[in-house]
Amino acid sequence: MDAQHTAPADITATIRQLGADFEPYIIEQRRHFHKHPELSLKEFHTTDDIARELDAMGIPYERPLATGLVATLAGTAPDAYRADGTPRRRILLRADIDALPVTERTGEEFASVNDGVMHACGHDCHIAMMLGALKILSHMTDDIHGEVRVVFQPSEENGSGAKMMVAAGACEGVDGAFAMHIWSEVDAGTISCEPGPRMANTDWFRIDVEGTSCHGAMPQRGADAIIAAAEIVNGLQTIVSRDLSPYEPAVVTVGELHGGTARNVIAGSAYLTGTVRTYSDATHDIMPTLIERICVHTAMALGAEAKLSDYTIANYKVENDPKASERCRNAIVKVLGEQGVGSYRGTLSGEDFSEYLHEVPGALAFVGCRNPAIGATWAQHSCYYKVDESVLAGGSMTAAQYAIDFLSE
Repeated sequence: MDAQHTAPADITATIRQLGADFEPYIIEQRRHFHKHPELSLKEFHTTDDIARELDAMGIPYERPLATGLVATLAGTAPDAYRADGTPRRRILLRADIDALPVTERTGEEFASVNDGVMHACGHDCHIAMMLGALKILSHMTDDIHGEVRVVFQPSEENGSGAKMMVAAGACEGVDGAFAMHIWSEVDAGTISCEPGPRMANTDWFRIDVEGTSCHGAMPQRGADAIIAAAEIVNGLQTIVSRDLSPYEPAVVTVGELHGGTARNVIAGSAYLTGTVRTYSDATHDIMPTLIERICVHTAMALGAEAKLSDYTIANYKVENDPKASERCRNAIVKVLGEQGVGSYRGTLSGEDFSEYLHEVPGALAFVGCRNPAIGATWAQHSCYYKVDESVLAGGSMTAAQYAIDFLSE
């Protein structure tokens, strides 16, 4: 049969069959990458292992950065390429590949062998699902009416990898983008891909506090920088509770507070660092002003000085394009049935996939992995983080279906 006229139902049936056939491979790959995690920008062995799998599939790739790579799967449908050699459409699929500085305590047979490093956010699953999607698509090139570009991206956890890939040209000539994130708050067997904001604007900040050091037994002779810093921490929490509307999601978190040199010395300096998460553009814009107001005036009230010494926009929010979300929903229904469509309100966690969505329309889908029966209930970044591996093939099938549907439009 001429592949250009393959019935949509037959295409989906092939995807589902190949997904079932390759499920052991997908799980095997997930366990391999889980066992050998690497931190952001150090994913050298991970990149080599991905390259080895692509070589085995006969899929060409490039390495524009020190770690990570970009694979290209060319369609062989009659209209896949124009006369000038350019694809009629090109879809970008992304999988992030870095791990976290977390010591694993899951007790899994394939637990991390790298001390203090763990795939505690599911990027091992992302690699495996995307390799699975490529394996499916490589057997269906006659149904690919264009080109599939797959970005295996480093350093998502540091918020820098997507920017680096975009700067290296990953989005050049791309018409749309799609990614998946395994997610512990979505039930296993379902995938959520609603339109609109799905993950938050992510900002980092640092506040430096200067007091006056003195003897710990003579506090009246100095200005305690630790006390001022502690009060700033408390004051920052009033931004969400008093400066913003209760209907406006936002989080201000202080993750570090450092100060002091000895137990009997009033600290002369201290600093704290944290993160801000928002959905609204207006709230995002006003946050530095609110933080600075609190830190400056709180310190002043205690005889110290403070300044917002750094405020960095790490990544903007992930906002799903409505058309892309509907395309994803249809892909989910095709490969998993209506029962596979999940519902999730979104999260104030951040994701640098937003960098691609600033360039082209697209969507990020949450692949549910929550299953209390096997202990897969722990939050992302937990040292006990587990996933229900039975969902991985469904993720691969959804990505493959999405890519074929996009390129057929």
